[in-house]
Amino acid sequence: MREDALAALPVGAVLPELAGALDAAGCAVLCAPPGTGKTTLVPLALAGLLPGPGAGPARRVLVAEPRRIAARAAARRMAWLLGERAGQRVGFTVRGERAVGPGTVVEVVTTGVLLQRLQRDQELAGVDVVILDECHERHLDADTAAAFLLDVRAALRPELRLVAASATTDAAGWSALLGDAPVVEASGVSYPVDVLWAPPARPVRPPHGMRVDPALLAHVASVVRRALAEQPGDVLVFLPGVGEIGRVAGQLGDARELGAEVLQVHGRAPAALQDAVLAGSTGTRRVVLATAVAESSLTVPGVRVVVDAGLAREPRTDHARGLSALTTVRVSQAGAAQRAGRAGREAPGAVYRCWSEAEHGRLARFPAPEIRVADLTAFALQAACWGDPDASGLALLDPPPAGALAAAREVLAAIGATERDGGGATRRGTRLAGLGVHPRLARALLDGAERAGARGAAEVVALLSEEPPRSYGDDLAAALRAARAGGDAYGARWRQEVRRLEGTLPGGVRGRGGRLGDDAVAGLVAALAFPERVAGERGGAFLMVSGTGAELGDGSRLRGQRWLAVAVADRPAGAPAARVRLAAVIDEGTALAAAGELRAVAEEVRWEDGDVVARRVERLGAVELSVRPLRNPAAGLVRDALLEGLRREGLGLLRWTREARQLRDRLAFLRRVVGGGWPEVSDAALLERPDDWLEPELSRARRRSDLAGIDAGQALRRLLPWAGGEAGRLDELAPERIEVPSGSRVRVEYGGEQPVLAVKVQELFGLRQTPEVAGVPVVVHLLSPAGRPAAVTADLASFWRDGYRAVRAELRGRYPRHPWPEDPSTAQPTRRVGPRKR
Repeated sequence: MREDALAALPVGAVLPELAGALDAAGCAVLCAPPGTGKTTLVPLALAGLLPGPGAGPARRVLVAEPRRIAARAAARRMAWLLGERAGQRVGFTVRGERAVGPGTVVEVVTTGVLLQRLQRDQELAGVDVVILDECHERHLDADTAAAFLLDVRAALRPELRLVAASATTDAAGWSALLGDAPVVEASGVSYPVDVLWAPPARPVRPPHGMRVDPALLAHVASVVRRALAEQPGDVLVFLPGVGEIGRVAGQLGDARELGAEVLQVHGRAPAALQDAVLAGSTGTRRVVLATAVAESSLTVPGVRVVVDAGLAREPRTDHARGLSALTTVRVSQAGAAQRAGRAGREAPGAVYRCWSEAEHGRLARFPAPEIRVADLTAFALQAACWGDPDASGLALLDPPPAGALAAAREVLAAIGATERDGGGATRRGTRLAGLGVHPRLARALLDGAERAGARGAAEVVALLSEEPPRSYGDDLAAALRAARAGGDAYGARWRQEVRRLEGTLPGGVRGRGGRLGDDAVAGLVAALAFPERVAGERGGAFLMVSGTGAELGDGSRLRGQRWLAVAVADRPAGAPAARVRLAAVIDEGTALAAAGELRAVAEEVRWEDGDVVARRVERLGAVELSVRPLRNPAAGLVRDALLEGLRREGLGLLRWTREARQLRDRLAFLRRVVGGGWPEVSDAALLERPDDWLEPELSRARRRSDLAGIDAGQALRRLLPWAGGEAGRLDELAPERIEVPSGSRVRVEYGGEQPVLAVKVQELFGLRQTPEVAGVPVVVHLLSPAGRPAAVTADLASFWRDGYRAVRAELRGRYPRHPWPEDPSTAQPTRRVGPRKR
């Protein structure tokens, strides 16, 4: 036993306090900074494996980690501390790998494995303590496991002890969730970590979807070189994903030139490489490029420097379109603290943050809880199998969003995993939940094995459960063949998962060979997993049955196909269509078999290309299968289509005579000036109440030409306030014409802010006051004898007095046969021309 190493772990100082808290309350929250031993020393202590007079009683301890790499590393580190190998007193279980023996008392598992065990055995028989490690990361499985464990304590095993442990967490929130559990805080290591702010010299574009500005990656590589020159020890570099790791590795160049070995650590890296990195340096300085897997539960020996790109990947789900994808976001303050802590685990260190101190203050305190942003289908199935389909009785730090949970429950009902009434799990649902993959993939595995053979179905599901490298291309069948032939790390993990999945199938199906070719199997299984993503060709692109457009990448071998089963797609913000990342060719029969519930025949009557189009359409969701003309469409559907045409193209489709337009202007004027029962006649108002004025003409119309035959003026008269008697005052309040002194009846225009009367100057002689309608003075447009504008006034008396003289001087020489009296207010009006002067 490495007693010196055990004694050096600072968390040992609070072990008595933690033991006392568990004895008193049964639950505790442990806050311990990175490197203190919370992941390694605490489980050993609670299991009674530590020597000395303070050793506790022997207990069986289960430690739940968020990632496989962390679970394996934690178990091996604890076994090393005991002087043993993993699988003796300390073991681990992750998906596809197990190292546990009859003497194992501390077992490290992933949170996914813990959920599987809880569903099989709610009492967790034989387990005395459960430690939920790194709970600050707020993974959905961890939150769900905590809720289930609290149920177990409340209903079945109050003696089961529960510890929520993290370096940076919402201690108060977890304490409240665990029933006001005591909070035990351990002091950090004594090694300081200097923070060096190293933002790019020039602005870089913010992350967008999975895209990271290459300028930022180039900057990260330059900061790594700077750190190697300025600091001793190995360098741990945090990047958001595998692609960014590869790009930075390429920019760092040759190891001899760099003066350090470059290693890449991520969830897809071979287990041997992960173990080698965690085993420590072999004498050569190292640069370890890592994703967030290196944030928690891991000590990378030799690391004295961290370079943090400041980015992370989080899941996002478009529930309306059934699309899920990872997106790149800024790291949280808690995540940045976790990363920085890697530099100070063994000695004083430094962290280079590739952003400014001011930006740091604007970062979110904690990462977004996965329950708020992720696909909840697996969570909903877990809750249903637990007996709480709507999750209303589960103790969760954050409740699931109602819309996301409803969408997830719809998926489960559609694949037969839950009952439609109440949402309880079916026998099939319980079986799906036990397969250890997403419910969609579990459905595809079971049903695909029946139709295409166990091995083929398992192979495709294994591909979809861990997306293959982009180098495999976007053709799922081709990727399947590449995985079979590949000698890379992905291929090894894929083969291991195929064996596991095939082993979960019923004996009658297991071992059954494929009855279809690779292309057919890949398409069938993908379509069964994602029926709403079955896509039909449409003008060179594709349309999913969900209604979302889909586009293939340049040079894709899938171009020119009629049908695809889209397995992986994402839709960047603002993009009109989803990008297909992985898909398989299928035929129409497979499309109908997979998405048959979305098949429908409907009579469609709509406004299209400027007229009514009636047709009988057979669809698979949004994808048209066949179209035929509809000879006698229902009158109600035609009427709706005509109304749609009026909304799109406007009321100008009706017949508007000059009188009709003037009537509309008169009604608008009275509505504005008088109010009361006078109708609103704007386009929006008229289209909102077509029944009040366009019937019965609209119901008799069948096409655009029929609309053109409707007299809009006659229709508008139906809106007059007949019931109150006000309609009879229309000509009094807003007359169509006004009689002027000459005896002419001149039309009044009501289209502007004020009524307008356009009349020749001579016809108004003798009129001293401006005419009014509904108490509003009209605007008089005074015309020359030729009918051209001469002056405009809303105050006729003022014009005769002040403005007429200038008009008279300008026009009487041009029109000598017309009278131009000096005092027009007392002159005789006339419509006639005087005799020609000789």
